[in-house]
Amino acid sequence: MMQSRTPTGTTPGRVVVVGSTNADMLVTAAAHPAPGETVLGHGMSVTSGGKGANQAVAAARLGADVAFVGAVGDDEFAAAATAGLRAAGVDLGALAAVRGERTGIAVVTVSDDGENSIVVVPGANATVDADRVGAHADLVAGADVVVLQGEIPRSGIEAAASAARGRLVVNLAPVVDVDERVLLAANPLVVNEHEAQLVARQLGVTEAGGEDALVRGLLERGVRSVALTVGPRGALVGQGDDVVHVPSPRVRAVDTTGAGDAFVGALARGLAAGEGLVDAARTAARVGAFAVLAPGAQASYPGPEDELPLVLG
Repeated sequence: MMQSRTPTGTTPGRVVVVGSTNADMLVTAAAHPAPGETVLGHGMSVTSGGKGANQAVAAARLGADVAFVGAVGDDEFAAAATAGLRAAGVDLGALAAVRGERTGIAVVTVSDDGENSIVVVPGANATVDADRVGAHADLVAGADVVVLQGEIPRSGIEAAASAARGRLVVNLAPVVDVDERVLLAANPLVVNEHEAQLVARQLGVTEAGGEDALVRGLLERGVRSVALTVGPRGALVGQGDDVVHVPSPRVRAVDTTGAGDAFVGALARGLAAGEGLVDAARTAARVGAFAVLAPGAQASYPGPEDELPLVLG
């Protein structure tokens, strides 16, 4: 397979990620159990995870200057949850260790075909509210790119969006009810097709149709730009009157855990470096494809020494 090095060159501006950090309990099995069924697994590990932390690590490993706002507990899982952030050189000055709280946990089951199912227990992530985010408002305001997800309380998301003065990337996953001003300020709003449909309902988009129409409906409703991820097919990027298909390289997936977060982190890195949205998304799709080639989330993300798969044809 033809490959190229991960992006280098222009030094990105600062990325601030406000979000969740978890310890991922990764279990592998031949297939996912049906309701009421017990299956035997063939592997288990505890790794660093959480959508916010994943995105911060993905951006940092690609060379971005990244700071993280979030929280862990004071338990035995805190070290595992933050190991990837520390190894990637993410600034953790705004990461709180909350006394009496448990660190967020994600139980991830990965089948032999690479598909995953995930149950998340938020733990200390539930304390990343308006007060905690507000204490770091200056950090958020000074960022070139601010990245948000749906794994922290609504008030924390809204406080971060309000404090942001740079470009706001909102990956509303999972989809939670937020002030529509957050969605309309997103540049881009990053969602998969299911999430996009839920967001469209929140914004009163009633006739979305297919993927292209869904993106156009969100844009017409006032969202500044949209990156609709479509799994191994890549993404649809919409801004203004244009919707562009950004293809993904064809690879054999080992584990899709964290691939979407790799896309978001790489996208943030590109935007912070001054790239246009479509160009940043092209690299992000390749980073997402790289991430499915190995088990786990953060451990599968590329660094500057790695080669990314190319889109052929």
